[in-house]
Amino acid sequence: MYKLAANVVKVFLKLMGSKARVYGEENLPEEGGYIIACTHTGYVDILNLGVAMYPKEIHFMAKKQLFEMKGLGWLIKRLNAFPVDRDNPGPSVIKIPSQLLKEGKIVGIFPSGTRSAEGTDLKQGAITIAQLSKAQIVPAAYVGARNVGDVFKRGKGYLIYGEPFYVTGKGKEGRDEFTHRLEHELASLTEELEQRIAAGKK
Repeated sequence: MYKLAANVVKVFLKLMGSKARVYGEENLPEEGGYIIACTHTGYVDILNLGVAMYPKEIHFMAKKQLFEMKGLGWLIKRLNAFPVDRDNPGPSVIKIPSQLLKEGKIVGIFPSGTRSAEGTDLKQGAITIAQLSKAQIVPAAYVGARNVGDVFKRGKGYLIYGEPFYVTGKGKEGRDEFTHRLEHELASLTEELEQRIAAGKK
């Protein structure tokens, strides 16, 4: 199912001129499981990230409400998504992604690109998983088409991967330190991407 969906989406985005131009692919680890934490502004960034990483498959963390929607829940389960309850997070928030990482798989988390309270919580969640699983975390940023409307307007997409890092800090202090680092990395990558886009338009 994932293979079919990835190929269909790839062709669709390419035809519409919205398939992301990708930078920093050399930063992606060649082996082993890792977390990719990408900025999130709409659904098209999810599609472009999945297409850009293919044939490697991403196991996306998604809010549990999406799984309760008829049809959509069935589909995203088959596209490797797994649910998380953001309001009442339990052990599964750590257990499921940690097991996936142990199996050498890629876990995708979309912390907000802003400094909102929810964004900080999601960034700290990504850092906590990386800390406990001892897996690398790859920061990534996306700029461009956000929704289907943007795609039909032939809006372009751009994606950049930053250098992977391990969460070496211990306990809460370590999580706080590396949450700030992730925030900084995401902001820096977004700025770099915007500069590349602006330079390309000149």
